[in-house]
Amino acid sequence: MTTSEDLHDLDALASLTDRVRRQAYRVVADGAGPVGRDEVAEALGVGRTLAAFHLDKLVTAGLLEVSYARRSGRTGPGAGRPAKLYQVAAAEHAVSVPPRSYRAAAELLAEALEQAGAEETLYRVAARHGRGAPASSDVTALLAGQGYAPVADGPDRIELRNCPFHLLAEQFPPVICGMNHALVSGLLSGAGLDETWAARMDAAPGRCCVTLSKK
Repeated sequence: MTTSEDLHDLDALASLTDRVRRQAYRVVADGAGPVGRDEVAEALGVGRTLAAFHLDKLVTAGLLEVSYARRSGRTGPGAGRPAKLYQVAAAEHAVSVPPRSYRAAAELLAEALEQAGAEETLYRVAARHGRGAPASSDVTALLAGQGYAPVADGPDRIELRNCPFHLLAEQFPPVICGMNHALVSGLLSGAGLDETWAARMDAAPGRCCVTLSKK
């Protein structure tokens, strides 16, 4: 049976069928922080008004969130006013036809692992899975391919802006964050990058609980 939540998710994803809107979402998703209308317009080669139209449609769909801040270096009329900035919304959207409940299954399994005290088994499996993933000599490409959205924070540190297991990590932080650490460590090991980079637990709001540091 299709629920109202399913329809909301379907509407949100349907908003990305427009090519320009999809590209605007990608520009924001690839940004190192909140992105302004001018940046999106420049990246897409379209007018600021058109960029703003598509960005606001994405906000209405629940795919982007808005914040306001003064941007340094701006000149001209309106330069002193806070700029409207966009970033990817924390809410997730998924549609399954017919309805499936994989998230509920994952929650049950995570709770069972936690109650059984079987975290170490999970970490070993995650590390093995990471070592078996497609390798890359580029650490950024390696992590991006697994959905972590890595961004350099200086020459010796990489933050992971996205947690592929965000909702589970919020509900079962010790279990899922430990799994994340083991998985990322396995990815580095399988690609032969563990001699240069180390995965570390470094939890902070708005990003993955794991960061990478150069050895």
